[in-house]
Amino acid sequence: MTIERSVGLVCHHTTPSAMVRAIRVRLRRSGDAELRIVFRLEGDIPKLILPPPGAPRIGVELWRHTCFESFIAIAGRPAYHEFNFAPSSEWTVYAFRAYRDGGPIAEGKMRPEIAMRSSDSWFEMDARVRLDSLSSEHPRAALRLGIAAVIEAEDGLSYWALSHPIGKPDFHHPDGFALLLEPPRS
Repeated sequence: MTIERSVGLVCHHTTPSAMVRAIRVRLRRSGDAELRIVFRLEGDIPKLILPPPGAPRIGVELWRHTCFESFIAIAGRPAYHEFNFAPSSEWTVYAFRAYRDGGPIAEGKMRPEIAMRSSDSWFEMDARVRLDSLSSEHPRAALRLGIAAVIEAEDGLSYWALSHPIGKPDFHHPDGFALLLEPPRS
């Protein structure tokens, strides 16, 4: 069995962008331990600052520019992983024991599959993550997800997420892990 969900991201009230109309996300969690996340940004794509696609590789500080992000935690636990996916095909994986307590992991086995498509009015990033590369528990556990994006455009950076805690944009805040995704039933 497969679990599918569609959600919309909201822009943080302090970082509006006239270049972005909406960001929608489709998630698909399959019984074979794959999590597929498709980000669809609608807006004035030529006015976004998107690095050109290149060879897939581990990146550094991808969140400083246009970047799509997924935060994955086993429900009820403080530990989580963060995936950053950039239009350049660069990616980074971080492991945290608790709120912002951790850092990057440079393991090729965690490499997501990334594909992009675009037109003048939309940009789509399709990322596939292997949950069994995180731990043997992840494929069978209920997961709390935070889905987010940093968009760089001619009018500056905007921050998008499922929900924003009070204060400045903070994708790591536990309140941002707003989507519960149950495991597929056999």
